[in-house]
Amino acid sequence: MVDISGTELSPEDVDVLGHPLVGSVLLFTRNYRNPDQLGALTAAIRGVRSPHLMIAVDHEGGRVQRFRDGFTKLPASRPLGRRFEEDRRDALTLARSVGWLMASELRSVGIDYSFAPCVDLDYGVSEIIGDRSFHRNPETVAALAAAYLMGMRDAGMAAVAKHFPGHGAVVADSHVALPVDRRDFVDLEDDLRPYRLLIENNLPGIMAAHVVFPAIDELPASLSRRWITDILRGEMGFHGCVFADDLSMAGAVAFGDVVERARLGLAAGCDVLPICNDRAAVTAVLDKFKPASLLSPASQTRLVRMRARGEAPVGLTADPHWLATVQRIVNLSSAPPLVLTEGQS
Repeated sequence: MVDISGTELSPEDVDVLGHPLVGSVLLFTRNYRNPDQLGALTAAIRGVRSPHLMIAVDHEGGRVQRFRDGFTKLPASRPLGRRFEEDRRDALTLARSVGWLMASELRSVGIDYSFAPCVDLDYGVSEIIGDRSFHRNPETVAALAAAYLMGMRDAGMAAVAKHFPGHGAVVADSHVALPVDRRDFVDLEDDLRPYRLLIENNLPGIMAAHVVFPAIDELPASLSRRWITDILRGEMGFHGCVFADDLSMAGAVAFGDVVERARLGLAAGCDVLPICNDRAAVTAVLDKFKPASLLSPASQTRLVRMRARGEAPVGLTADPHWLATVQRIVNLSSAPPLVLTEGQS
């Protein structure tokens, strides 16, 4: 998975996207001006290859929403968790509607999937996670994430839960440092619980975190065969697509040059290796690996599940479901935070 530099494809971009080892493109805010421009860009990307390259984006809501003007301002996950404490059924209905709206708006401009939902638990220590988490309680996170997944599925979009096995209990941000979580495996069950429930609901994708759990493996989960092949696929029974987190992030650079990181990710069992914001690193990996050695039938089957399904929506702003969900989002965002009375925790 690679990125591009601007709002249109450059000749260099077209050359990179035509390489047989490139299977998908991750878009960023720098690639966006307005919905019409974005639709033209995704059409151009799709036109490079047949079958077309898949197109992804980080578009959870709150702080992590790459496209803003012309898109609904999505809520962070935490307000949905607060609503769950007040009215469980309504919160689940709303989470499903928000997942549907997010996916529908992205699908209308040619995006295949979003890296959402975030299912990390809110331990109150991670600034990079923070309000991106639905809740501290794993059952609450699991229930809301499952509803969100169903909403995305309603819109024909595959969900990607992140950051496996959990990023919420570490202070360090893996974008700029290497987080280390020193808990034993038995103490990670709360973090794994949302994944277990989502896997039971046919979760299509999971993103693995650049977090080291030394009691389990010296390598970060994103590059660990113990985590991805033995635990996630073996013990937990996940048969979907595994994405490493971006191999250009600081949480990965301690484990060799980008070619070594890519080798470790593939050996661990990852299907997709994002390498973004570093075109030289992309070139180094494409020059090193041979397509015939990487394109396993099992991995290709898993990747097919990530393609958007059905016709892209049109006329969304006239859809009663869209209108009602936008109003619910406005009301949710303007609601005061839940205040716990004395004796509650």
